[in-house]
Amino acid sequence: MIEHLTSENLPSSHLPFSPATALGNLLFVSGQASVDSEGNIVTDTFEGEMRRSMENLRKILEGNGSSFNNILQLRAYVDLPKDLPEFNRIYLEYFDKPYPSRTTITTCFGGILKFEVDCIAVRNSTETSE
Repeated sequence: MIEHLTSENLPSSHLPFSPATALGNLLFVSGQASVDSEGNIVTDTFEGEMRRSMENLRKILEGNGSSFNNILQLRAYVDLPKDLPEFNRIYLEYFDKPYPSRTTITTCFGGILKFEVDCIAVRNSTETSE
């Protein structure tokens, strides 16, 4: 059975999607951007937006029994190709070898956001009825 995961303690959005869904021990986290606790975009430098996005991702992972170490696949959306070296530098602060599989897409926001990230992870424990 699919679980739609929400909580007052997790980043949320006014847009029509769940912060995360789960099936068994697989956790699917929706795109996390540089937003505050009410889902309002927080404009910042590339580094600021990436770090805020990654911390929002961390909150959702940890709030659902997972962590960065349990990420199977990560998709990163970097608006400007010129920010790719900085993206890779900051990325290494969050991940150690062996790295999760990763897709990086550029030129995707038209200036609205500088960065967004989503992932598929494994939960340490589940509360399913299986």
